[in-house]
Amino acid sequence: MPPPIVTRFAPSPTGYLHLGHAASALTGWQAAREAPGGRFLLRIEDIDRTRCRPEYEQAILEDLGWLGLEWEQPVRRQSEHGADYRAALDRLAGRGVLYPCFCTRAAIAAEIAAAGAAPHGADGPLYPGLCRRLDPAQRAARLAAGEPHALRLDAAAAAAAVGPLAWEERGEGRVAVVPGALGDVVLARKDIAASYHLAVVVDDALQGITLVTRGRDLFSATHVHRLLQALLDLPTPTYHHHLLLADATGRRLAKRTGALGLRQLRAAGRTPAEVRALAGFAAPKAAP
Repeated sequence: MPPPIVTRFAPSPTGYLHLGHAASALTGWQAAREAPGGRFLLRIEDIDRTRCRPEYEQAILEDLGWLGLEWEQPVRRQSEHGADYRAALDRLAGRGVLYPCFCTRAAIAAEIAAAGAAPHGADGPLYPGLCRRLDPAQRAARLAAGEPHALRLDAAAAAAAVGPLAWEERGEGRVAVVPGALGDVVLARKDIAASYHLAVVVDDALQGITLVTRGRDLFSATHVHRLLQALLDLPTPTYHHHLLLADATGRRLAKRTGALGLRQLRAAGRTPAEVRALAGFAAPKAAP
C-alpha cells in the first residue's frame, strides 16, 4: 500500500493572496483530501524578513480559512528554523559543492553584457561563474577580510558528485534533471539564511511532503531541488506543476501586477463558493 499523500501550501507573506494563490492552495488541499489518509500542511515562507509582514501572514490564515481550507497544526515558519538551513549548508560545504560569491548585481550584469551570448536559463541569463574561477588564495584572503558574499552551488561539481537524476511529474512521468538548468544558484546570502531553493528542499523533507503541488513557473526550479535532495540524502516527493491562472490579457496573476486579491473579492460580497469557482474549483469534496 502506498504511503499517504502529504501536500502543502507555502506562501510568502509579502502581500495579500490573489486568485492564483487560491488555485494553488486548493490544488494541494484537494489532492490530500481525495486520498485515503491524506494530509494538508501550511508553511509560511518568511525567511526574507526585509519583505515579509505579520499583517500579511494573518491575512493568509484568514483568507484560507474563509475559503474553507483546513490544515494541520503547527504551521511551520521558515524564520524559526535557521539551524536546519545552516546544517544543510554545512553538509553541502563538506561535499565541496559550495563557493563564496563576492559579485554585486552590477558586476554580474556588466559581465553578462560584455559576454554578448551569455548562457540563458528559464529565468534569464545564468551567473557567469566569475567567483567560481577565483584563485583559492585570493578567495581565502577575501573571506579573511570579511568581505560580504553569498554562497553559490557549483552545479557542475554537484552533478559530478551525484550522477544522473530524475523526478516523477504527475501526468508526465519521469523528467530527467538538467543540473545546470539555472546555473550556479545562490543558496544563502548575508541577509538571508537560505534561499528559496535550499529552504524549500529542507522544509519539504522535514515535513514529510510526498506530493509537491505548485505553479508551472517553478518547473525549472525542480532541476535544482532534485539535485539538492540527492546531495543532502533527502527523499524525493512526486511533483505536480499545475497551470497558472491568467487575466483577460493572458498575463499570469501575480502580486507585482496587482492581481485581484481574495480580500477584495470578499469585500465585494463574493462567497467562498464563488471564489473557488473563479479559481477553477467546485465545492470542496468530502474526505474519504
